[in-house]
Amino acid sequence: MTQIPSKQQIMDWVADHPDANSKRDIAKAFGIKGADRIELKRLLKELEADGQLERRRRHYLDPEKLPSVTVLELLAPDGSGDLFARPLQWRGDGPMPRVLYTPRKSDPALGQGDRILARMVEAHGEDYQYEARFMRRVLAQPNRILGIFRKETEGGRIVPIDKGADKEWRVRADDALGAQSGELVQAEQAGPKGRMGLPLARVVERLGDPSAPRSVSLIAIHQHGIPDEFPGKVTDEAEAQKPASMKGRDDLRDLHLVTIDPADARDHDDAVAAEIEQDGGAVIWVAIADVAHYVRPGSSLDREAWKRGNSTYFPDRVVPMLPEALSADLCSLHEGEDRAVIAVRMRLDAEGNKVSHNFHRGLMNSRASLSFEQAQAAADGNPDDQTAPLIDTVIKPLWHAYGLLKDARKRRQPLDLDLPERRIELTADGRVKSVNFRERFDAHRLIEEFMVLANVAAAEELSRRQRPLLFRVHEEPALDKIDALREVAQASGFTLAKGQVLQTGHLNKLLAQAEGTDFDELINITTLRSMTQAYYHPENFGHFGLALKSYAHFTSPIRRYSDLIVHRALITAHGWGGGRDGKPDGLSPDDIEQLSETATHISETERRSMAAERDTTDRYLAAYLADRVGTEMTGRISGIQRFGAFVKLDETGADGLLPLREVGHEYFHFDPDTQTLLGADTGTEISVGQRVTVRLTEAVPVTGGLTLELLELEGKALPRGTAKGKRGRNPRRMTTQSRLAEVKRARKRRRKG
Repeated sequence: MTQIPSKQQIMDWVADHPDANSKRDIAKAFGIKGADRIELKRLLKELEADGQLERRRRHYLDPEKLPSVTVLELLAPDGSGDLFARPLQWRGDGPMPRVLYTPRKSDPALGQGDRILARMVEAHGEDYQYEARFMRRVLAQPNRILGIFRKETEGGRIVPIDKGADKEWRVRADDALGAQSGELVQAEQAGPKGRMGLPLARVVERLGDPSAPRSVSLIAIHQHGIPDEFPGKVTDEAEAQKPASMKGRDDLRDLHLVTIDPADARDHDDAVAAEIEQDGGAVIWVAIADVAHYVRPGSSLDREAWKRGNSTYFPDRVVPMLPEALSADLCSLHEGEDRAVIAVRMRLDAEGNKVSHNFHRGLMNSRASLSFEQAQAAADGNPDDQTAPLIDTVIKPLWHAYGLLKDARKRRQPLDLDLPERRIELTADGRVKSVNFRERFDAHRLIEEFMVLANVAAAEELSRRQRPLLFRVHEEPALDKIDALREVAQASGFTLAKGQVLQTGHLNKLLAQAEGTDFDELINITTLRSMTQAYYHPENFGHFGLALKSYAHFTSPIRRYSDLIVHRALITAHGWGGGRDGKPDGLSPDDIEQLSETATHISETERRSMAAERDTTDRYLAAYLADRVGTEMTGRISGIQRFGAFVKLDETGADGLLPLREVGHEYFHFDPDTQTLLGADTGTEISVGQRVTVRLTEAVPVTGGLTLELLELEGKALPRGTAKGKRGRNPRRMTTQSRLAEVKRARKRRRKG
């Protein structure tokens, strides 16, 4: 009788022979034949049940080790530039092993997100467990899914959290990664959808309880792929930085520079000062943190900042572009601390026109860190203990200069949108305490005007010196968008000029008509939606919204990579030298070579952050309103679509969906020409701008979705109609033309009656 191997012997053999470990291979290795194969099968099943071996397609593997050949997904380079990879077939209970991929000259160019088939070589005595040898590239990264896992007998399902997602995904038991019912998971497509059934997905990360208060922003971070952890090398590089010295800098510490920010500001990267001139003009100083001194081209900090593109702000956290050692310390212009800056001195004449400017690389010391509320109160004659000593040297000169800039702004006529900024206040444990709108003071507008002027000066300076830079571009709106805005204006009782070259002044006249009326916010929002999206570009196409010929971002290098590029360009243009250690910190040849790529990349990261911030706000609002389902609320129709209408609620500014099924007792037809919903029986017309009373029927915090039921339109209950959609001719089966003709006839009858 053949000697049956022990379980340990079987496991040792599987570990030593990763390429030949089927049941047949094992039997052959130990000389097991005939009836003894039954005993071997029993042992293998026990090892599989105990989790000591894992069976994959007739082969047995140690679940705590990777197969000798496996599929890897490459991660972003770490602080040292090394490429690590995530094994997609890891099923062990312990921590996922680290896999280092060192490309050979014969390997193709690969980067983050690429997937490769690689041979695994165990590494000993290193901080990684395997080295990967490239074999071939596999398919591109599959679709990613973020959703709630629902456990079932054979695996489970994933319910996506995206509002627009209408399908679930099926997960096999061995692809669930141990996820439990109700957990938030990130998954990826594991196979195509068959003729029947749901598409397959594979769980790649478990993210915990989606209802936890702090999960709201985490959902957005994962959903939009925002990097939220700094590699160790990047953090170490930031923490090793030392404060800048006076070497090669102008001494600006005698200037009366102050920072003015929101009371809850997380960083202070700009400071302002002003001086009143005898001729009625003014001198304005804008000093910006010298981030380029610390973030050198090609460094680990630089690569990580480029990857992030910008900081992302949520009600409960910020995902910064730079580590805290810089963003909250060395590059934050704290009161009473010497800080390195690049500053611009701008002289205004008595009419508020900028007549000259010059840039300085210097060292400043902030006289005070003020909030907008503090600065405004001081300007209004109600200073506190901190601002009282600053009235004559800081507050009065600043407001004098702001008065000049207001006059210049009126002549320039930039787009004068006034959109309320929502403020979500959270409790200590991260739950929504209140939803309010931030007050806007002249102090806010003062800082905005100072920053715009400094950005203009930077663009003009670099253009004059013919230096490469990134412009902030905002092109004219498309004609169809303006036509849609004109229709909304007319429906609200206003007019927008037609048949002439559109200028911001024309839009401002419309906004002025709506100011103070019930349609104020609607017209502002619709005007904003009609605009094209601003972006970054190495060429100058002007800025329509600000009515400026040349514009660049210079004032926030802590949180925008575009501004860091402009700072480096200014350093090179002025020949300010290498700064720290004599190493270059101006615009590098690599910066210039990839300027177009950088412009495209940071325009995309900006949009990514905006979407993540918007989604987070929607989810917080849905969580805030979840306890008020069934409550009646007032609002205004803010949009019309084929599937229903959107309503902006008065109290919170939240947007809810009014599905057609929740509108009246008749069929409603969507008229794309007038952007209205028309009742098939009564001719009732639902259009943008109308006042409504609605009932909140559903609030889903995990998606941010709000569903409403229409109760009243312009203060009146909807007519019941005759429900022709349910008897007689069915509007859904009629042609579009005949259906539209019928509802228009009904509308005329209603108006005559």
